[in-house]
Amino acid sequence: MREDLTQAFRLAEKVDYQSGSIVSKEIIKKEKGSVTLFAIAAGQGISEHSAPFDVLVQIVDGEAEIIISGKTHIVKSGESLIMPANEPHALQAAKQFKMLLVMIRV
Repeated sequence: MREDLTQAFRLAEKVDYQSGSIVSKEIIKKEKGSVTLFAIAAGQGISEHSAPFDVLVQIVDGEAEIIISGKTHIVKSGESLIMPANEPHALQAAKQFKMLLVMIRV
């Protein structure tokens, strides 16, 4: 068993911001789903797309602007949001933020 998976850790410390970039770190990847940590620099975003599965997003640092089917949601550190399957969504960073994205394939 990998030691880094058996020790307690703080999500926000597992990925660093890089100016002008989106950084991702896969924490878990299995056939039935994945858990990925993102650090998104101010001014960056993820363009509109959809996923065939529900996606849980938890903001672990900062504040995200998440647009789902044209409706904007401001999600702050410590808050979570579900992006429903097959609904168009996008993310924008007016300020830098870190998020944990959990997708379970069913």
